[in-house]
Amino acid sequence: MVKLSVIVPFFNVQTYAPDTLRSLRANAREDFEFILVDDRSTDGTADVLQRARKDIPGAKVIVHERNGGLATARNTGLDAASGEYLTFLDGDDWLAPGYFAELVAAAERLECDFVRADHVQVTGRTRTVHRVPHGLRNVVLSPRSVILPADRTTSVDYPYAWAGIYHRRLLDQGLLHFTDGLRTAEDRPWIWRLHREAESFAAVGLLGVFYRRGVASSLTQIGDVRQLDFIRAFDQVISETSQDRDADILLPKAMRTY
Repeated sequence: MVKLSVIVPFFNVQTYAPDTLRSLRANAREDFEFILVDDRSTDGTADVLQRARKDIPGAKVIVHERNGGLATARNTGLDAASGEYLTFLDGDDWLAPGYFAELVAAAERLECDFVRADHVQVTGRTRTVHRVPHGLRNVVLSPRSVILPADRTTSVDYPYAWAGIYHRRLLDQGLLHFTDGLRTAEDRPWIWRLHREAESFAAVGLLGVFYRRGVASSLTQIGDVRQLDFIRAFDQVISETSQDRDADILLPKAMRTY
């Protein structure tokens, strides 16, 4: 049985994909699978992925017929995943060797729905550690209990899907898919739904994901119509939270994230 499915979307990142793929190879294990989703790249990314499919144990490549954006590419990977646990990586980021084995071990030890981890942000030559904004480590809690207070940074303000690991039961419950077509801020409605509806989570002090900030091809660097998806994403957070049983308590927090 596959223990871990790793979903990695790629779009026009031929410059960075080799680093990403080398780090996946350094994390390979016989019970891990790597689902590499090419979101219809127009540069040399597709060729890089086809070579990686032969080089990385457990790797499979899925090619979109048309570009759909990060959320859609992640959903494609989720639909193909067979692992007991699932996680994500973006196609221009990379990992420390052996990180996934440590992450799986933490998830199995804690036995909760999902585990969140710290990460390293890389901007040029500068590296900055970013931590889950929740002080307790290795303690299983209700995800709802860490949404508030409204006037402080909390776990829903740390939305990165790749900064954690998720049990398959969340996928079966419909909690891991992203809003199809969102090209920006796709993690925001996702992390809010996870914290409202999952039953248990924990934070751990693992550092293994290197998040490359400031990449020219990144959607967060492009000032075009896709940035309007920020509004769509935050509208979704407010709309869904307004239907929650604790809407009167949670909505002030949702409004502050807008």
